[in-house]
Amino acid sequence: MKYRTLKLATISAAAIVLATPLFSQEMVKTVYSPVVWQNNETLVMASMSAGKRVFAEYNVKIGEVKTLNEMPQAAKKASVSLRNGDIFYTPISGTDKQLTKTTESEKNPVLSPDGKVVAYTRQNDLYTINIEDLKETRYTSDGSNVILNGRSSWVYNEEIFGRATDYCAFWWSPDSKKLAFFRFDDSQVPMFPIYNFSGKHGSVTEWRYPKAGDKNPDVRLGFADCTTGMVVWADFNEKEDQYIGTPYWHHNSKSLIVQWMDRDQSNYRIFMTNPEDGSKKEIYKEYQKTWVDWLDEVKFGVNGIYMVRDFELWEQIYYLPYNGDGLKRLTDGKNWGIKLFLLDEEKGLLNFTARREISTRNDIYSLKWGKDFKKPMVSRLSEGEFNYATSLFSPDGKYVAAVRSNISTPSQLVLVNAEAKKDRLKILSDSKADQFDKSKLAIPEMLFIQTPDGYTIPATVVWPFNMDKSKKYPVLVNMYGGPNSGSVMDTWRTPSPTAQMWVQEGVIQLNIDHRASGHCGKEGMNFIHRSLGKVEIADYILWIKYFTQMPFVDSKKVGITGFSYGGTMTLLALTEGADYFQYGIAGGGVYDWLLYDSHYTERYMDHPADNPEGYKEASVLNKVAKYTSEKGSLLRITHGSSDDNVHMQNTMQLIEELQKIGKHFELMIYPGGMHGYRGAQGKHSNDEDIRFWKKVLLNK
Repeated sequence: MKYRTLKLATISAAAIVLATPLFSQEMVKTVYSPVVWQNNETLVMASMSAGKRVFAEYNVKIGEVKTLNEMPQAAKKASVSLRNGDIFYTPISGTDKQLTKTTESEKNPVLSPDGKVVAYTRQNDLYTINIEDLKETRYTSDGSNVILNGRSSWVYNEEIFGRATDYCAFWWSPDSKKLAFFRFDDSQVPMFPIYNFSGKHGSVTEWRYPKAGDKNPDVRLGFADCTTGMVVWADFNEKEDQYIGTPYWHHNSKSLIVQWMDRDQSNYRIFMTNPEDGSKKEIYKEYQKTWVDWLDEVKFGVNGIYMVRDFELWEQIYYLPYNGDGLKRLTDGKNWGIKLFLLDEEKGLLNFTARREISTRNDIYSLKWGKDFKKPMVSRLSEGEFNYATSLFSPDGKYVAAVRSNISTPSQLVLVNAEAKKDRLKILSDSKADQFDKSKLAIPEMLFIQTPDGYTIPATVVWPFNMDKSKKYPVLVNMYGGPNSGSVMDTWRTPSPTAQMWVQEGVIQLNIDHRASGHCGKEGMNFIHRSLGKVEIADYILWIKYFTQMPFVDSKKVGITGFSYGGTMTLLALTEGADYFQYGIAGGGVYDWLLYDSHYTERYMDHPADNPEGYKEASVLNKVAKYTSEKGSLLRITHGSSDDNVHMQNTMQLIEELQKIGKHFELMIYPGGMHGYRGAQGKHSNDEDIRFWKKVLLNK
């Protein structure tokens, strides 16, 4: 596969690769994914067949994929779950056991590492229960609608811990003897009401949601002793204007590694915290003029931490001793999206994946070093121009199973021999069906352009079927646009029925990124500091200038759509970029950054008191006069009425400004809809989007 980096002066219609007809479901089948290594030589894999999960195994010595009748023992784990608000324990074999039976609902049951105890919250207090004798222990007693023990405040769940944690804010020690947990005090956090329209009188849900500049929740870090039932509080001042990030237990259970950040998010600290008395010792500090991100990728060694940081404008792997005595950089180059995998300190080895060769592909690497970390060296283990994902290393690190693909090649499960000098890769499972090569599938093409100041950014394009270069074709742009959230990758995506419909209808489909979306490292992201939207829309305009100079592109029929941050960018495209974008569908967008949450917004924009002009300039509400509906442009706005992330307040204030100056637009509200439309609402939204685009782009 060859890539093209194009400057605006080099645009040529001859460079276009024409697409071919529609996608058939017979062209691609389900590929196996790696599940677990039973030992150093046997890999367990899983796939979906007729809606059911099926298993197989591959032995590297035998060299064959063997189908299994059931889930292998190595893939089974004891688990806990909630049923109608009560906790049930499911052993590896045997009968399920009900652990709780209460009028109140339990939340977030988590099994201890030794498999004997379950921790959970009930009415915002922290509990454990012994599986054998059902003895329950309560550690806190002040839980309320504003005091949350072991359950996270909204802004922490959304922006710090992550949605996947489902508001869980406690962590088991490796020896199963202690629980670290957060206590949040939301009493001073402003309440945001969300109205529910159902029923005769409706109802209101109250969310404690700090917007930019608002009071954040006070937070304490506690240690619950599962033997004594006592709680020790860590030595952090809960009244300080601060954030405390996801903590990590040391493997010896004798200390907790705690992340701390000031409200400005420019000063970052790591502390070793003693669970016996709550004392702490600083072992690392970092300052960046723009902002500092939390530590997400980390491995814990015998004497120190292997971690990923970006303060040198690209991501690197560093080694930090637990005593904080000196930081050692172990990698170089332009890395981004590093994920750490197998660590073997005896061999001086750490395996990782990263976008290192090119910004649109992940590759697999080994990092090796000598005594005292001398002469660290990175070697590429993966092969070819593929994006490698779902990497799973064998316990001894000799083999790695990974799912790989690229924009024109469906997914394959491959096995890489990390120690081989040649012929190191074998394909175990391939999703390309027999009809794939015989088909005439419209495959996206990847393009790159260079900004005037030298940054390379990517896009993908799908050209219409049987293009006639003497005609003019409309353009439909899809994007997201958020910081470090690029949507353009050299990876296979099964074409959706809607995307394939546009191929037949004669619409050029674009997916575009900008310099702050992760392709240009922290260096590119720093451009957005204190001015969200400005650089992003400038790069988007650059893309449209590039395409509309092609003689077969209709510069008067350019549509753009996105959701959430993409909704914000759609509005910017139809205002700041009104000379280039005529039509847009904006879903669930932030239209004034004063209306979004504190941690996310201030990370990029700083506190409103410190950047009032920046907030004013970034607000879409101040730009609606630039929207040219009187010249035929058309904006469609959608929002879910119960969106707890980006409040419908954004859309209500936007349409108020549009109404004040007599601008024409379309509006669709989804009653009870959250941040994204599902079920019947999702289908309705998709159908209405198609109707809109056919009307404005195809005059149908």
